[in-house]
Order: sequence, then C-alpha cells, then structure tokens
Amino acid sequence: MYTGITTDVERRLKEHNETSKGAKYTKARRPVSLVFQEEAADKSVAAKREYQIKQMKRQAKEALISGPSSC
Repeated sequence: MYTGITTDVERRLKEHNETSKGAKYTKARRPVSLVFQEEAADKSVAAKREYQIKQMKRQAKEALISGPSSC
C-alpha cells in the first residue's frame, strides 16, 4: 500500500495516475484510488504520521482503512 503526504490530494492522485510525477510504486499499479486520508496540523506532524503508517504491518493498515468499527 502506498503512503504519502501532500497539500493537494486531488492533484497528487491525478499525478499518480496520469503523469510521470507519480511514485514508482503507483506507476506499476495504475489506476490507483484513494482509500484513506487524514489531515495534519503541519508538515512535521504529517511526516511523523506518514512514518508511523509506513511502519505498520499490512493487517494494521487494513484495519486503519476500515475504520474504528472493525477493531
């Protein structure tokens, strides 16, 4: 699962699907869709949260995507 941060979600999703600016991971898996997003107070907080999510095992990421009702 791809995890990243951006200030413009719609633009970034379009880049992943339609341009060469997309990540290598997403280029091989087009089309990609957004399944989860969180807002952060600033870039530092967002980067720390991105790191936390990237450290999770797949099962934990799937639970995060599903929401609190699945826990």
